[in-house]
Amino acid sequence: MTELAHAISVDVEDYFQVLNLAGVVDRAEWETRTLRCGDSTRRLLDLFDKRGAKATFFFLGWIAERLPDLVRDVQSAGHEIGSHGYDHQLLPDLGEAGFVEDLRKTEEILDSIAGVRPRMFRACTWSITRVTPWALPTLASRGYRIDSSIYPVSHPDYGILDAPASPYRIEIGDAELLEFPPLTWRVAGRVLPVGGGGYLRLFPGWMMDRGLRQQARLGWPGCVYLHPWEVDPDQPREAITGMRRFRHYVNLHKTYKKLDALLSRHRFVGIETALAQCDKKLANSPAFSLSKLSG
Repeated sequence: MTELAHAISVDVEDYFQVLNLAGVVDRAEWETRTLRCGDSTRRLLDLFDKRGAKATFFFLGWIAERLPDLVRDVQSAGHEIGSHGYDHQLLPDLGEAGFVEDLRKTEEILDSIAGVRPRMFRACTWSITRVTPWALPTLASRGYRIDSSIYPVSHPDYGILDAPASPYRIEIGDAELLEFPPLTWRVAGRVLPVGGGGYLRLFPGWMMDRGLRQQARLGWPGCVYLHPWEVDPDQPREAITGMRRFRHYVNLHKTYKKLDALLSRHRFVGIETALAQCDKKLANSPAFSLSKLSG
C-alpha cells in the first residue's frame, strides 16, 4: 500500500493582521503598513519546490487584491488555493450576514485573479465553533466542498473538543461538507494540538511526527498549517505582552529550519489532494451531524 501523503496549508496573512496583535494594531492602520507576506510566501514556495511538496494556500481577500501576482505565483507553482475570508475577522464578530458578504467579496477577488472560485475555506483563528452554528450551512449553500476550521481541542480562543480529529463528512440538509481538522496527537488520554503555527515553533519536531504517524496508522492523512509571517523573524516587534506576545514571537527564528526538516521526513500535498486519497473511506464513514457540532 502506498504511504499516505499528509496535507500542508498556509494561511496567507501578514504579521499585523493576526488576533494576537488586534489590541495594538488598529484595522485602520493596515494601509500604512509595509506588506511583508509576499516575500515570506515566496520563501515558502521555494522551500516547497526544493522538497517536492505541494500545499493549500488560504488567501485573505485583502492580501490577494493587493498582491495579485502572489496568487498567480502560487497557482502557477501547482498549489491549491482556498479562501481565508477577506480581512481576518472572527466569525462571531462578522455575524451570519457579514460572513456571507465576506465570502462573496473574497470569492470575487480570487476568481478575478486566478480564474477559479474557491471551494475550500478556513476561518480566521479557527472561529467556526458552537457559537457560529450558521457558518457551515452558509459554506455549503455557496458551493464550498471542504472546510478546515474546526480545531478538536479546548482553547480560550477556539475549538470544539469533542469534534473528530480525522477527516469527516458533515451532513447539512441535502448537502455535505468535508471537514479536515488540523493535526492533533492523542496521548495519555489527552488531545494535544501539534498541527502547526505556534505549536510548530514551540514543540520539538518529534511531537508533530508522532501526530502524523498516529493519523497514518488510523488510515488518514494529517493536516499541518503555518503562516508566512512565521518564516519572517525580522518582522517589526509590536507592544504586546504576556501570553499573546509569547504565542506570536516564540521561536520565529526556528520556524524555517524546523519546517524544512519536517518536509524532509514526510510527503506533503494540498488538502484537496490529501482527501482524494481517502475518497472511499470517507464515503463509507458515518457522517457527523451538524446538530452535534452546533449543539
